[in-house]
Amino acid sequence: MKRMGLIFRSKATRALDRAEDPRETLDYSYTKQRELLVKVRRGVADVATSRKRVELQMTQLQQQGDKLHGQAQQALGAGREDLAREALTRRSGLQQQILDLQTQHAALQAEEEKLTLASQRLQAKVEAFRTKKETIKASYTAAEAQTKIGEAFSGISEEMSDVGLAVERAEDKTAQMQARAGAVDELLASGALDDVTAAPNSDIDRELASISAGSDVDNELAALKAELPSGERQAIEGGTGSAAAPASQDGAEQPEVRPDQDPPPTRGGTP
Repeated sequence: MKRMGLIFRSKATRALDRAEDPRETLDYSYTKQRELLVKVRRGVADVATSRKRVELQMTQLQQQGDKLHGQAQQALGAGREDLAREALTRRSGLQQQILDLQTQHAALQAEEEKLTLASQRLQAKVEAFRTKKETIKASYTAAEAQTKIGEAFSGISEEMSDVGLAVERAEDKTAQMQARAGAVDELLASGALDDVTAAPNSDIDRELASISAGSDVDNELAALKAELPSGERQAIEGGTGSAAAPASQDGAEQPEVRPDQDPPPTRGGTP
């Protein structure tokens, strides 16, 4: 049972870790801190309200005490000492209440100052956390984008792996169709297959076209040879340059002279 519980907790932790987004967690933490800050501010407002209420009560009691003091003076002026004593006795009770309210007012004021300071500190912490949160979120988003780009370039992402397989299949089919088209063209050219769309006797036309193309090549080659100098042309026709006889200035070939023969006569008759 312990092992099963451990496996279950590990699986649950792994699933939660995959489902957790740090950016959402940071936003949730920031929201909670904002709620806490609102509660502290509301507490400050409540304490300030209580302090203000005590101040109003103190003001009212002070006014009643002043009124009783005036009534005591009037009673003494009218010769009613007992009435003046009663007014002063009530005023003394009011003074005691005023002292108690002053004590409460001081406590509330101290509490208000403490809560105000805590609110200011919490406000500063919340603002600092917000800045840090945005920085972490930006870094996480950039890292996530960089990871996805790297996986896309390397082809290990799920989306790009499917695209890569589709591209490979397309390339294979394209190569197969190109090979098939080339084979069909060769078979049509060799005559192994008949082109049903061709005109009748198209094979004879192809043979005549090939013969004509060969004749055109021979004629063009002969024209190029004619444009060459005579010595180079004779060297090409004789196979090697040394085997060809030297040419005269006017282009006629000179007979070969052996040592035991006389030189041939010149044009002018002089040997």
